Amino acid sequence: MSTVEVHLADTALVDELRKDVRDGLTSSPKWLSPKYFYDALGSELFEQITVLPEYYPTRTERALLEEHALDIAEATESTMLIELGSGSSEKTKILLAAGVKHGSLTTYVPQDVSVTALEGAIEQIGQEFPALEVHGIVSDFTDTLHNLPDGLRRTIAFLGGTLGNLIPEEREEFLKAIADALDPGEHLLLGVGLVIDPKVLVPAYDDAAGVTAQFNRNVLSVINSRLDGNFDTDAFEHVALWNTEQEWIEMRLRATSPQEVYLADLDLHVHFDAGEDLRTEISAKFRPEGITEELAAAGFDVDHLWTDTDSRFALILARKGG
Repeated sequence: MSTVEVHLADTALVDELRKDVRDGLTSSPKWLSPKYFYDALGSELFEQITVLPEYYPTRTERALLEEHALDIAEATESTMLIELGSGSSEKTKILLAAGVKHGSLTTYVPQDVSVTALEGAIEQIGQEFPALEVHGIVSDFTDTLHNLPDGLRRTIAFLGGTLGNLIPEEREEFLKAIADALDPGEHLLLGVGLVIDPKVLVPAYDDAAGVTAQFNRNVLSVINSRLDGNFDTDAFEHVALWNTEQEWIEMRLRATSPQEVYLADLDLHVHFDAGEDLRTEISAKFRPEGITEELAAAGFDVDHLWTDTDSRFALILARKGG
């Protein structure tokens, strides 16, 4: 059986977009939220990025899941797997297969902001795992935890390194909210990128084929389309750099000449100087001891922390204390 529960109306999405864009483009320095990368073209471009030779996170996390999925099922004995930001649920199928094989898993709850992506994933999951009950939730993962269903022995999965898109204060609030949503003894499965040599890290966000650059500039096309803007996407160059102090990657769009942008939907004029940067994403990387401390502060005990042989990515199984 499969159902979809909607907690995010189209009007709410538009209102949030308007607020985020106004706040970001009137700030100094300017910024945009990475959540607006993902229209149909943005999603397609990101799928291309995940198979690029430079982009190691997706395949590394997948290999860790394949190696440890049964360990996770045995350690958690979970009857319900909840996934935040589920997307296509492709990697999640590894966890579902292990949970079904172990005999404990009965329910999968994917959450995503896109109704279309969620419905497509649910249909495919239903075909591959007909015995599972699938209950989709349409919402923003940062504001959905109170809508999650109760159930015996739940595990919340938050994969793909997405935690790194949040600044430290947001991460602290988000991890505490997850802990508050869980009962003592229930689990959080987290995938995070680790701090590695910037010579390996930066090319993952600045590939030779230019796919990431196209993906980055596409956010301006999204803003143009949704807010009746006139960004000249060709007048901005893609920049990816390593912030040593914060230990995160920053993706930026840099104006190659002075720009005057108008967003009619907001009645907002925005000026860019030549060389001015617009930050579109941060992707924080972690050290094992650092993420363990952050989880502990939120109320979690780390039961397992698995890394690949090159220590580029970590899969963490944490249990709510109490």
